[in-house]
Amino acid sequence: MSEEIGSCDVAVIGGGPAGLAAALGARRAGAGRVLLLERERALGGILNQCVHDGFGLFLYKETISGPEYAERLAEDVGRETIEVETGAMVLDLTAGRVLRINSRAGYRLVRAGAVVLAMGCRERTRDQAGIPGTRPAGVYTAGLAQNLVNLRNLRVGSEAVILGSGDIGLIMARRLIFEGIAVKGVFEIMPWAGGLERNVRQCLMDFGIPLELGSTVVEIRGRDRVESVVVAKVDEALAPVAGTERVVPCDTLLLSVGLIPENELSKRAGVELSPLTGGAVVDETLMTSVPGVFSCGNVLHIHDVADWASFEGFAAGENAARYAARYAAEAAAGDMMAGEKTAEDTPCEAVRETTVRGKAAESPRERMGIGKAESRPSGTTVRVTTGPLVKYALPQIVTSGTAGVEWSFRVTRPARDVRVEVRGKDSGKIYAGRKFPRLLPSELQKIKVKEAVGEDLEVGGHE
Repeated sequence: MSEEIGSCDVAVIGGGPAGLAAALGARRAGAGRVLLLERERALGGILNQCVHDGFGLFLYKETISGPEYAERLAEDVGRETIEVETGAMVLDLTAGRVLRINSRAGYRLVRAGAVVLAMGCRERTRDQAGIPGTRPAGVYTAGLAQNLVNLRNLRVGSEAVILGSGDIGLIMARRLIFEGIAVKGVFEIMPWAGGLERNVRQCLMDFGIPLELGSTVVEIRGRDRVESVVVAKVDEALAPVAGTERVVPCDTLLLSVGLIPENELSKRAGVELSPLTGGAVVDETLMTSVPGVFSCGNVLHIHDVADWASFEGFAAGENAARYAARYAAEAAAGDMMAGEKTAEDTPCEAVRETTVRGKAAESPRERMGIGKAESRPSGTTVRVTTGPLVKYALPQIVTSGTAGVEWSFRVTRPARDVRVEVRGKDSGKIYAGRKFPRLLPSELQKIKVKEAVGEDLEVGGHE
């Protein structure tokens, strides 16, 4: 028995700043049917709860709030022939680019010529941060507190402590002050702030909120509600220093301890993930290890500016449209269509094949005629790794002979007078070099290689 499968040229999963831009990019690049899927009731993603300004400076050349930024992108989408489905949950994605969708219209399957992953990210929780103590009410991730305050008009407490100095935590420190909630301090385990410098100045310094670096919360106290937290200094190994503990009375603890790319669907499709970013390994077109599946925005790597996520989305959408056009042309010629009908698809973890009496049982994908994705040709790509000072660099793969590739990168620690270089690993040739007066881990940077590359590369820096 088989299920009927619909089709589209490009499917975009996620309607945030990257996903909206990806749908626009795909449509403007000539994709016929573009399907934009968003699980929430409204487009915009995290932008809808970011009522502060600071958005749009690069894309719209003016500073606007998050909801305004989302509205402008959504209006642009509305002016194009793009199919938008909100309240639509993508349950599964195969390597053959078949999506299982549950929406208001019901359950269905859609095969896409190309897929753009734009699912965003989620926050690290208390358990993931490993904070001991009791389990009282009053412990929130910073993003949840932002949602409760900005969208639901709820008061989260009276006296707050914030653990971590990510941008959401810094912005929420200021927001709590606006709500009449005292902020006892922001405690950051690293010896530098995790958020942008402008947010440290505008959200903490301007309001007299103390920032304690090299400190962390080692215990949460309270029965029904948070009553206090215990903070302590940490050593170079980030372990608490005995004898430095002190109690800070509060009834609320906000956690701003990192973001994790939302890559569950990516894993189900067999996408290779980078341990450095938590996102997909991509080439210069933002295509993942699964041909025809592209990634952009915070699901690929965490961005400090929404505009950059949108620019990445435009590029991913355009490249997805080009891939889908090639796929359609080959399918029309009969080559790819034959392969799709006969090849076995890579099963996801939830429907992994079982073996009965030594014979592999027929998988649900085989019964539905879902095929296996094409393989990336061997010997046509070069790998990109990181050197001193550089935490990660994207893309991690470049098609041999490609010119004009631009890398996004972050550094491992603050540094001054840094020269970042893109070098050939075998030849030692410097393909590009750029001098930076100052680099911070919180700021995404760029470096571009103009000429074609044909060997494995390393992106590294030195002071």
